[in-house]
Amino acid sequence: MPPRATDARRAAVLGKPIGHSLSPVLHRAAYDELGLTGWSYGRFEVDEAGLPGFVAGLGPEWAGLSLTMPLKRAVIPLLDEISETAASVDAVNTVVFTEDGRLLGDNTDIPGMVAALREHGIEQVESAAVLGAGATASSALAALARICTGEVVAYVRSAARAAEMREWGERLDVEVRTADWADAAEALRAPLVVATTPAGTTDALAAAVPERPTTLFDVLYDPWPTELAARWSMFGGAVVSGLDLLVHQAVLQVEQMTGRTPAPLDAMRRAGEKALAER
Repeated sequence: MPPRATDARRAAVLGKPIGHSLSPVLHRAAYDELGLTGWSYGRFEVDEAGLPGFVAGLGPEWAGLSLTMPLKRAVIPLLDEISETAASVDAVNTVVFTEDGRLLGDNTDIPGMVAALREHGIEQVESAAVLGAGATASSALAALARICTGEVVAYVRSAARAAEMREWGERLDVEVRTADWADAAEALRAPLVVATTPAGTTDALAAAVPERPTTLFDVLYDPWPTELAARWSMFGGAVVSGLDLLVHQAVLQVEQMTGRTPAPLDAMRRAGEKALAER
């Protein structure tokens, strides 16, 4: 049974640093829309060393946790079970506390990416390009495994990163070819471009946006738009933003933690947009 609106339940986002997180804004907007007046959602700065003690100290009023870096792998040994999606990338961003005290881990980033693309009309692509090779890039490959029927080219800065991406491709059953970052401008002609790099990394590529760009999925949301996204939009290409991803993965978290479906996507997006505009 879904919880009553007056049930006093808690949830929070953990990570380090954590002050920038929009998760409290999104989840609280969902609680307001769903009438969950007894629910609260906070943020706690927790590192890998402090995570076991923090989790062990949580009481029965806790419904769930959202996890950001550097905790997505560190939490796995503390859980009773993780989903196949989380296991596929060795990363958990969602922990749900069951009524019998078990801790279940999931990864909503991957289906969140797929849902964000679907919202923009991208159901399937013949090929794609990924800019970067960090943790977000592996999640992007897992998402592309669901929608890309052909090759994914990953543009990376080192041989070690190239090897990691090829290994992820084998694990996720994605056809991955790697290319040097020096040739990253070539990525912009792919049917779908997924930029997973830190702020400023793709700025130099903005000048290479083709006259008729296709779809760019830039996982950043602050600052926004990135130079690449702004140029892409100016040339008429479709842009999926990091806020789109953040909202869609948060929707799935809210549904799992509260048992209420569907979560209020539009209200959560408006809250996120308002918070970013006020920064």
